[in-house]
Amino acid sequence: MNVDSPRFEVCDQPPKEALDAVDAGLDGYNFAAAPLGEVRPLAVFARSAGGEVVGGAVGRTWGGCCELLQLWVHEAHRGSGVGSRLLADFERHAATRGCCIYYLTTLSFQAPQFYRRHGYEALAQISGYPQGIVKYLMQKRALTR
Repeated sequence: MNVDSPRFEVCDQPPKEALDAVDAGLDGYNFAAAPLGEVRPLAVFARSAGGEVVGGAVGRTWGGCCELLQLWVHEAHRGSGVGSRLLADFERHAATRGCCIYYLTTLSFQAPQFYRRHGYEALAQISGYPQGIVKYLMQKRALTR
């Protein structure tokens, strides 16, 4: 690798090889510093009678922490308890892995009230998005482990 002074470029359409280099460099650093090989995926799906996915909760666990990355319910099933069941099953399975801290990010037009009803609290919020949209970092701690 050339150790001369770097040149800098700004990209609106970043090249894949540059993105891959950043990912690989960060992965190398992170894996040397932390046991990231212990991160485990976790997902719960709701399926129609025909087998079609009509909802899902997707995330990962690491140590005592569980991150919910995505929760989606098909429009036809919203308000019927599918989302609550997905979230409950997701958290319950994470608890079997020793998790007691659950966290996620959500936007104001998505589901912050849904998560509040399920015991999540906003730790931080970021304003400044278009149309007054706010991004929330939310967390829930289990009462017992």
